[in-house]
Amino acid sequence: MELLSVLLEAAPLQEANTVGYGLAALGAAVAALGAGLGIGKVGEGALNAMARQPESINDLRANMILMAALIEGAAFFAMVIGLLVLFTVPNSLVAV
Repeated sequence: MELLSVLLEAAPLQEANTVGYGLAALGAAVAALGAGLGIGKVGEGALNAMARQPESINDLRANMILMAALIEGAAFFAMVIGLLVLFTVPNSLVAV
């Protein structure tokens, strides 16, 4: 009888975790989408600047690569946090 009461107490926690899993996956997707848009805007700005001032191509290219790397790093961090939420077992279920 004790096992049944433990399972009934853990059931609402598992239902609440499914919503958390969906939100974590949505957060990872938004991070990937934001990174794509951010890198696109950086590339667009760099190409416009290169078209206006062709003599500064090397400086603009270096700055563009640096900004793209920073954007990609932030997006990677957000996706890792989302995956950690997906694959981490809550402490309340471990104690059961």
